[in-house]
Amino acid sequence: MSPSIDSPRVLIADDEAIARRNLAHVLEREGLRADCAANGEEALACLAGAHYHLLLTDLRMPGIDGLELLRRTRERSPDTEVVVITAHANTESAVEAMKNGAFYYVEKPFRLPEVRKVVREALEKVALKRENATLKAALDQATGGTRILSNAPAMHELLSVASGVAPTDCNVLIVGDTGTGKELLARHLHEHSQRAGGPFVAINCGALSEELLANELFGHERGAFTGAAGAKGGLIEAAAGGTLFLDEVTEMSPAMQVKLLRVLQEREYYRLGGTQPLSADVRFVAATNRDPAARVAEGHFRQDLYFRLNVVTLHLPPLRERRGDIPLLALHFLSRFALRMGKTVSEIHPETFERLLAHDFPGNIRELENLIERGVALARGDAITPDLLPPGLGERGSVPALTAADAGIAPLAEMERRHIEQALQHTGGNRALAAQLLGIDRVSLWRKLRRYEEEDSRAG
Repeated sequence: MSPSIDSPRVLIADDEAIARRNLAHVLEREGLRADCAANGEEALACLAGAHYHLLLTDLRMPGIDGLELLRRTRERSPDTEVVVITAHANTESAVEAMKNGAFYYVEKPFRLPEVRKVVREALEKVALKRENATLKAALDQATGGTRILSNAPAMHELLSVASGVAPTDCNVLIVGDTGTGKELLARHLHEHSQRAGGPFVAINCGALSEELLANELFGHERGAFTGAAGAKGGLIEAAAGGTLFLDEVTEMSPAMQVKLLRVLQEREYYRLGGTQPLSADVRFVAATNRDPAARVAEGHFRQDLYFRLNVVTLHLPPLRERRGDIPLLALHFLSRFALRMGKTVSEIHPETFERLLAHDFPGNIRELENLIERGVALARGDAITPDLLPPGLGERGSVPALTAADAGIAPLAEMERRHIEQALQHTGGNRALAAQLLGIDRVSLWRKLRRYEEEDSRAG
């Protein structure tokens, strides 16, 4: 295989001319571009003039030896992997090389299959870093300053509507499955509203009994009930000038629904045991993981309260409907948990991405967050590898993106093309990211796209 201009570039530093030539010949036959340096000084000059994916360096050389060259390479070109090769192997030098960031340590006389394997693995690590860098760049582009990460067109449309209603003071109802990020969207509304300088207060209405929920929302006066030794303000009071987020609002009891309806209508309330009305200077954002219209039809939720809360409804899609966001969210969680745990995990293996993309995520974003937290906690290296995922998760055989209806009416080739086009839409035309999402290499994606162009040209 002959090297091309796009082939990975390798620098060989060895003071033995025969060793340099032999290694260069072997690597070029593998389709790599190989340059040679007779000592450490020449190697540094090469590194100053070009970017190398991999450095193969002898340990003992006159002047700048292999360990010093390793240290300077890591300083000047941290993306370049380094493999140390020497005929003078000992435990101390091996430990020193690995401590200074060497990818591997090979003893002379080396076997060619071993060298090929080490070089291939080192270059795979380089490629992995590049793919993760591409995803991180897409992550930065996708965030656009907002706290909600998404490349999905449906989410962009949702955020556009949310940004439009945020400056108003109208009530908003957020509907979405558990774990889709309803509170995050509520915070987005708050932070883009005229009340952004006020507090954001959240309460889960389904987690408390009727009595406790009333006490939490409205507060109480001294002596309102046994144990009420003093007056206490409620969350409506605490959220004054800001936003009150009522999560799982359809789980409220009928009596609490009546009380909340009065607050929404009159913009005032009473503390438990109180006689003086208090102003409810808050913006209400409610959320539910149920179908609110169905809850009304079943008699579990008041229709008038539903209409009061439902001035604007925002429907959050489940993660399975926005699979293109999985890598972006995964990298976001990776950075967060690595920092929190003080670990150097900075990458996600391509096969790990492939399995995540094949998973149906019944727990949505919260489930993905837990999986990444688990991966960071268990990782021993700098990447979350597939073995760190729960057994069976996303293994081959899952069909993540296309529906059964599609499968019944579309030929396989058409389904494949639709899937690729969907990935490109998710990534805004970023082919490298789309290839990552699809679990294929960029060359394969390029060939398929070229074939589609030729088919369209013939059809036209």
